[in-house]
Amino acid sequence: MSSKVMTMAQAVGEFVRDGDTVVIEGFTHLICFAAGHEIIRQKKRDLVACRLTPDLIYDQMVAAGCVRKLVFSWAGNPGVGSLFGLRRAVEEGIPRKVEIEEYSHFGMVARFMAGASHLPFMHLKTFEGSDLPRKNKNIKFIRCPYTGKRYATVPALNPDVAIIHVQRADEEGNAQIWGLMGVQREAAFASKKVVIVAEELVPREVVRADPNRTLIPGLIVEAVVIEPFAAHPSYALGYYDRDNDFYVEWAKVSKEKAGMEKYLAEWVDGLSGRAEYREKLGAEYLKKLEADNRPSGSVNYGF
Repeated sequence: MSSKVMTMAQAVGEFVRDGDTVVIEGFTHLICFAAGHEIIRQKKRDLVACRLTPDLIYDQMVAAGCVRKLVFSWAGNPGVGSLFGLRRAVEEGIPRKVEIEEYSHFGMVARFMAGASHLPFMHLKTFEGSDLPRKNKNIKFIRCPYTGKRYATVPALNPDVAIIHVQRADEEGNAQIWGLMGVQREAAFASKKVVIVAEELVPREVVRADPNRTLIPGLIVEAVVIEPFAAHPSYALGYYDRDNDFYVEWAKVSKEKAGMEKYLAEWVDGLSGRAEYREKLGAEYLKKLEADNRPSGSVNYGF
């Protein structure tokens, strides 16, 4: 098979179009800030941004005017507080009004599961006693044809493109993740196009030698971007740690519109890509976040 490796600018330029429904997934780690920054740099517009827990990267995309609607289950600066860019957009229409569509965590998971399974909806036991069905008319209820019990349902979610950050991938797009998992696999299989962003490009023999770590197969992948440190200030287990100070500082930076605009001008629009971003942070800063060496035990796949 031919190589799917391309630059972040190429991948975003080719596979993210104005008006698309886009998901950048990852849970606590492997959140691809580099992709979000490239979307901002290319001035993509009218996106429907989906994610279980939109945090700082979607705050930045909203503040840059890229997003017209947010589909989510929880939004905030984890461990710190509000997303001020999102609040300004929803409450004041700055820089534009953003529509919100809210679910529970498992409600969003179920939407991706339905989309990945090519089903029109998924049923679940939550939402009884919740206010969400009154606010979100996409949450409906049915009776089980076997037991007569009432269940909530959510519609399938099939994004136009999923951008998934992983630790390593081969040039065909076979992507491996270890550590904390989110809904990367479900989001990838539910989406029409998949862009993999990897910390490291490895030969296919490395992937085949450890097949259980391959969460996303290359057969559903359109592009592979090799971008070290692409998840900062999030982390990539085994590569670098979470930059907790950044999340705390973001509350101060983003609280006022001027502070947000200054950050975007300096750290996103003012840079050509992640290589310049790493250079601007500096070697000493990167070294501070570097992961220590704790290899896992090996297994025998032979017979």
